[in-house]
Amino acid sequence: MSEKQDIFDLCEQLFLSDYSEEASIVTFWLPKITDQFEPDDWIVFKNWIEKYVNNWAKCDGFCNNTMGNFLVKYPMFIEELKEWTQSENRWMKRAAAVSLIVPAKKGQFLKDVFEISDLLLLDEDDLVQKGYGWLLKVASHLHQKEVFNYVTKNKENMPHTALRYAIEKMPQSLRKEVMKR
Repeated sequence: MSEKQDIFDLCEQLFLSDYSEEASIVTFWLPKITDQFEPDDWIVFKNWIEKYVNNWAKCDGFCNNTMGNFLVKYPMFIEELKEWTQSENRWMKRAAAVSLIVPAKKGQFLKDVFEISDLLLLDEDDLVQKGYGWLLKVASHLHQKEVFNYVTKNKENMPHTALRYAIEKMPQSLRKEVMKR
């Protein structure tokens, strides 16, 4: 068995425990082997989210650290990520947004950030709203004008939770302008 397969097997065992503390170990191990990720790993990662992610900490830790690095390496999977926005599973929908946070910090995939935000825009789940609001906030660090324009264009429909997250780190003058309804 390969080192990668050994790590994947251990990660599965940690997820099976259903303890968040053990699942957090996964978020430290997998990024260390990003160079060994292969396209087929997408299926494994998606399966883990569907089967084992059952709270925001597991979702954010796994998606930020593993999915984000995977998507930087294999951006062709972003189209499949967008399909997750239509899932009945709240964690799959949140994962669709928070999986792009690492690339968004690097200024990558802005078009996809907006597309995923559009797909989740009217979602009623506050944890999904916080997820895509967080994604917009992170994207605004390097694309403030574009995110400001996006939020301004959508502020009438965007849930307050997502809106507040998205503009949280913008200058006060821009936050005030957006908050005018």
